[in-house]
Amino acid sequence: MRSPSPDSPHQALDHQASQVRIGISGWRYEPWRGVFYPDGLPQRRELQFASRALPSIEINGTFYALQKPPSFEAWFHDTPDDFVFSVKAPKFVTHTRRLRDVDKPIANFLASGLLRLRHKLGPILWQFPPSFRFDAALFEDFLAQLPHDTEAALKVARGHDAFMADRVHLAIDARRPLRHAIEIRHQSFVDGAFIDLLRRHRVALVVADTAGKWPLLEEPTSDLMYLRLHGDKELYASGYSEAALDRWAERIRAWRRGGQPKDAHTVDGAQAKAAHPGHRDIHVYFDNDIKVRAPFDAARLMHKLGLADTLNQDGHFEVTLPIEQKGAAADGKKPRA
Repeated sequence: MRSPSPDSPHQALDHQASQVRIGISGWRYEPWRGVFYPDGLPQRRELQFASRALPSIEINGTFYALQKPPSFEAWFHDTPDDFVFSVKAPKFVTHTRRLRDVDKPIANFLASGLLRLRHKLGPILWQFPPSFRFDAALFEDFLAQLPHDTEAALKVARGHDAFMADRVHLAIDARRPLRHAIEIRHQSFVDGAFIDLLRRHRVALVVADTAGKWPLLEEPTSDLMYLRLHGDKELYASGYSEAALDRWAERIRAWRRGGQPKDAHTVDGAQAKAAHPGHRDIHVYFDNDIKVRAPFDAARLMHKLGLADTLNQDGHFEVTLPIEQKGAAADGKKPRA
């Protein structure tokens, strides 16, 4: 693979009025040290390294607990200017409350500091458990609550619980779009009514490759396609073959152009082809981290799509770290969910 440009390691990510960002789910994993991360790299510098190897990362710690504004500020400063985070929404909303009485929890999440990511704030991922069945009325209410720009998010955030008073960030530097993606894991969501709801509310449906464990739907429902590749043979573990990555690259090209692969997994194929014509942004996250495959598969897919390479011919990432700054934070990665 070719060497990265020293001036713009994330080059070629933005053309033809759309963006393709390929990254990883989380960045703090002990088995990655000495494999993805160089030997001797301090843990506090792992985000600096990962964000210069790949153009986007999902923040997973937000799924397990509310983070604090200083953490988001540290993540902002640890990453390049053209980097983008996706943020995983709290499981307290999706798994514990299961979308019931979630006004305050959503406000608490939006007030917890993610607006400090400023222009690096990308999509918000809402992942639902395998036991969660599709409920049209419940989802209608939930989707209607989701803010679609940072100004609307700030308005929602101001409704946070009183216990959050000393740990909130209630300011934005600009009004920017805010997009959402839904990841489902129950067969009841293979329903045209669910797809229609997502389209009406302009929310993306996650294309989740889960080694056949949970439904795979490839329905374009907004101007964003959000892919999570958990492993195609062994969940969270198996790497992707060259043929598998070629297949995903071809699908990404079709979705990016506003098209649809001929063999797409859809509820209603004819309806899907007509939905949201025009260019789409693509976010892809590899979550097959158990065997240290995720960052390398991400880099290989970037290469196939003609995006900037940071993986050299020896299979090592070529990354130039900035002068170290104090205050880096961990991503709070916890056991798999």
